[in-house]
Amino acid sequence: MLFILFLLLASFVYWKYFFTYSEGYRAGLLQKFSKKGTLFKTYEGEMILSSVQSRTDIAIASEKFFFSVTDETVAGKLNDLQGEYIVVHYHEKNGVLPWVGDTRYLVDSVRVNDKNPFRLNTVLE
Repeated sequence: MLFILFLLLASFVYWKYFFTYSEGYRAGLLQKFSKKGTLFKTYEGEMILSSVQSRTDIAIASEKFFFSVTDETVAGKLNDLQGEYIVVHYHEKNGVLPWVGDTRYLVDSVRVNDKNPFRLNTVLE
């Protein structure tokens, strides 16, 4: 009986904190990236995901994507890319441990977005 209870508890902990619920890519403007926390310092970021743009290349409708980073190499890249349009790959967990991050979205890679929606289409001479 004790073994079954332990097995159920272990299964719940795995499902809650280690099982990947979803994974994918998000593209947008890296607005903020910092290392923060009172007891556990974690890397936290914020991207603006634009969905509707005007003719003057200004985002009209947008949403924010909050994420955490555990890899120091990825954190260094993100720190250097603040203010840039980027694409991140993330894993969404069902829950988060306080020493892993503040959000359920854990970013594990980043690249500069070659398809910047706000880049000028004309060459200035």
